[in-house]
Amino acid sequence: MNLTIYQVDAFTKEVFKGNPAAICPLREWLPAETMQAIAYENNLSETAFFVPSGDHYDIRWFTPTFEIELCGHATLASAYVIFDILQSENEHVRFRSHMSGELTVEKQGEMFVLDFPSRPPKPAEALPGLIGSIGKEPREVLRARDFFLVYDSESEVRSIEPNFTELLKVPTHGVIVTAPGDDCDFVSRFFAPEVGVFEDPVTGSAHCNLIPFWAERLGKTEMYARQVSYRGGDLFCELRGDRVKIGGHAALYMKGEIHV
Repeated sequence: MNLTIYQVDAFTKEVFKGNPAAICPLREWLPAETMQAIAYENNLSETAFFVPSGDHYDIRWFTPTFEIELCGHATLASAYVIFDILQSENEHVRFRSHMSGELTVEKQGEMFVLDFPSRPPKPAEALPGLIGSIGKEPREVLRARDFFLVYDSESEVRSIEPNFTELLKVPTHGVIVTAPGDDCDFVSRFFAPEVGVFEDPVTGSAHCNLIPFWAERLGKTEMYARQVSYRGGDLFCELRGDRVKIGGHAALYMKGEIHV
């Protein structure tokens, strides 16, 4: 069986920046173990698979080690493939995930805007070893799915160098670190060694937590954010009730064929 695969850099206008995702359009689902093996072989933070189903697409996301319930950048990259490569004439693409429900992406000029659930973090106690593995004491500790550490400045966030050997001992999916931005509303980084991603370049799903948190702190619903990883990425954010809008661009890096 031959499958077409695309590698798309999401949340950037340029290749070699943003967050790379592998996208595999399918006619029907492959066995889960085959999709997991493809994701492992790709060795990217996420590989997305989607299947057309009536007026929408069913979608699933895999890290190199297991299937996850929600991924922002690979959803944006999937929408890019549908809009710009498969030439969909619709203004919206609807995805359905058995783990996260319905997700929509709207194309606005060259930007793709995700509609995702808002997941505000709540104050929490840090698990033993968490702060030590991150290496800097935060001003606040919160948690939604992931731990959420708040710092005072962008420079603090940029200077964090986690001890991933120690972080792997902490039972958490991932850790978001965030602070007010110098020339944007807020910055963040995301570490998830448990799922084989030591630092994710740009994390759409983390902004389901970041947007409601910073909307409350800053007293505004529209914000410009930057994830300050090595590759970096720009996100145009909006809080709408119990949903968040996450806008970004995408650039095609590669088209290929998988032989399985």
